[in-house]
Amino acid sequence: MRKAPVNKIIPFSVVDGIGNRTSIFLQGCNIHCGYCHNPETQRMCTHCGKCVEDCPVQALYIEEGKVCWDAIKCVQCDHCIAVCPYFASPKIRFMDAAEVFEEVEKGIPFIRGITVSGGECMLYPEFLTELFKMAKEHGLTCFADSNGTVDFSEYPSLLECCDGVMLDVKSWQEDVYQALTGGLNQTVKKNLRLLAELGKLEELRIVCLPGQVDAKEAIEGIRETIPDQVGAVKLKLIMFRNFGVKGRFAELESPSREYMEELKQCALAAGFQKIIIT
Repeated sequence: MRKAPVNKIIPFSVVDGIGNRTSIFLQGCNIHCGYCHNPETQRMCTHCGKCVEDCPVQALYIEEGKVCWDAIKCVQCDHCIAVCPYFASPKIRFMDAAEVFEEVEKGIPFIRGITVSGGECMLYPEFLTELFKMAKEHGLTCFADSNGTVDFSEYPSLLECCDGVMLDVKSWQEDVYQALTGGLNQTVKKNLRLLAELGKLEELRIVCLPGQVDAKEAIEGIRETIPDQVGAVKLKLIMFRNFGVKGRFAELESPSREYMEELKQCALAAGFQKIIIT
């Protein structure tokens, strides 16, 4: 079975899809959003040793040139990720789908399903497929929380066992998207159309930050792309907060409530009916 780098597993979550769910966060991302609120999931550890020097309980050590993590000693203070200069974490476990599902099973029957996030979970499509098939055999729903930059159409087996995708649109205009993430969004738009056609679009998300994100253009672009589905798709407008953010966006302020309400009205005018402001 294929292994994936697991950043953490949250046994019970009510913010990662419908109902009580187990959320699995994978390490590694193919874009680097300026507003990322969990930047420690972006890159793999470089084994520089900076976190080892600063660990207050000596839960980290170097063995054969690599940083190792002692989960028993660790007190989850997260000082290691705070001092990491590379947007990484030393607290990663390489696990196959069966090992992850052993953790998921502990929550049955108190969970409705699982949600796999990141980082970017679609960097590990084979792992996702194996995990989702196990979950489906136990009657659990399966969601992928994705930035949409990996083409879902290339993984039909994954789409078959995935109940829905929580898609981060982020921004719409290509230059804005590139400035925000360092990537390109043509595949995001392709996935938006595909997932809507297949009925696999669980939720759309836009993190709202005036001057950095073209939220109004994104709302209109979504409407033009999937005009027949906007009324049925949940749209989550997320107010930017700088909690956990590193780098150039760390000192930026949250938008006003008035601005968020203005975006909601734009979404209503575009035909969205299921709008959530968080």
